[in-house]
Amino acid sequence: MAVTTGISSSVESVYAEVQQFYARHMHLLDAGDGEGWALTFTEDGSFAPPSLPEPVVGRDALAEGVNKAAAALTEAGEVHRHLLSMVAVEHGADGELSVRSYAQIIATPRGGSPRLHLMCVCDDVLVRVDGELKVRERRVTRDDRQP
Repeated sequence: MAVTTGISSSVESVYAEVQQFYARHMHLLDAGDGEGWALTFTEDGSFAPPSLPEPVVGRDALAEGVNKAAAALTEAGEVHRHLLSMVAVEHGADGELSVRSYAQIIATPRGGSPRLHLMCVCDDVLVRVDGELKVRERRVTRDDRQP
């Protein structure tokens, strides 16, 4: 007997594509590959983290931020892993996707035990550029701070 979910195969396909996109995206971030990570954004993509007063805009600035953070973590002897869960995808105008997820950042000091560093909500707008998903806009809020 076939089991149906009530979800069309095209929706399931987009959801799987979004999951694969985030897996690759976060692997690049956690590897400290600023240039590779920045290429997963549109050329004018923006990232608004709660730690900065203004969004970071453009691939060069995005890459620079990741490279600096990776160097600081290396010097501190700590590894960060970004885990996305509860990924909800909404279809928008012109094929854009609004994606909300929970982001956990696990910090592990060399020779130490992992700990939950931050718990955040990530709101993205994904668009297709030459058939590939890219982040056009990202807003991150932290659970320990007022929005």
